[in-house]
Amino acid sequence: MNDVKTQSVGFLIFEGFPMACLTSMIEPLRAANEISGQEAFSWSLVAETMAKRRSSAGISFEPDLALSDLTRPDYLFLLSPPRAQFANAKAGFGALRALARHGAVLGGVSGGVFPLVRSGVMAGHVVSVHWCYDAAFRSEFPEVQASDRVIEVASRRYTASGAAAAFDLSLRLIETRLGADVATEVACWFQHPLMRGEGVQQSIPTYRSATTDATLPPVVAKAVTIFAAHLESPISVAEVADGVGVSPRQIERSFKKATGQSPSHYYRALRMKAAKQLVMYSKDSMAQIALQVGYGSTTPMVRHYREAFGLSPQEDRRRINLYRVLDNSPVPSV
Repeated sequence: MNDVKTQSVGFLIFEGFPMACLTSMIEPLRAANEISGQEAFSWSLVAETMAKRRSSAGISFEPDLALSDLTRPDYLFLLSPPRAQFANAKAGFGALRALARHGAVLGGVSGGVFPLVRSGVMAGHVVSVHWCYDAAFRSEFPEVQASDRVIEVASRRYTASGAAAAFDLSLRLIETRLGADVATEVACWFQHPLMRGEGVQQSIPTYRSATTDATLPPVVAKAVTIFAAHLESPISVAEVADGVGVSPRQIERSFKKATGQSPSHYYRALRMKAAKQLVMYSKDSMAQIALQVGYGSTTPMVRHYREAFGLSPQEDRRRINLYRVLDNSPVPSV
């Protein structure tokens, strides 16, 4: 194999970044170098300042360089929890925009898509958003097209939904640089399924069931898709049945068999999961959250939230904020 120019990959880490996403990207690159016998990739940890950054697992990492000292990497991926912020937003976002102007490929993994979009470099681009952040993302960035696909790659912007998707994204970098044979061998080293492309959708767990949305019967899967598209504007079971092309009774039977839940209870669970995302990862008021999950007032939303999670949304947010203050830690990220 001919020698190739080393490609530099930077990982911009924020406090509370998901450690699994970092290792899921670096380890395949390291293996690719070993398999190819070349330094095809180099990597460095970047942060806003040189202060250590603690990961979501509580393990601290020391940056190799500050963002202001980063000069023209081939790639820069942001790793963070959703509410991560630059201490100096003007300088941080300006640095990202400057790197984009100079041709760097910019990307975000998991919660890292949030500061990436806030910087303004994702205008006009589709963003892969992890299902557990979807409601919060759509609330903060209604003008940005969120995708439920595992990865999105287009026009020098790469986004991945989580740690396994980050591995897929690294395999893509390897295949582009070193060819499919090396990428396949790297995947086999780690006993990882072959690279999933941009068209693959994320798997989402079904409520109180040992299955995922990908394993649901077609009638139920179609109904779930319709329910998920109507979190803000409630839809009746009869309307969903009409959209699927079956009777309401058949919808009821199919849901009970596949999920152990009636469709109405399943629909409420979807709305409550969206509400919890907004409580955890947004700054929206309870009244705003209620409207976004289809309630005309906060009272029924609070009641259903308490039934689902054992505490009110106000108590849940206070608990989360207290956790951040006392432990200087973010809400766990994926």
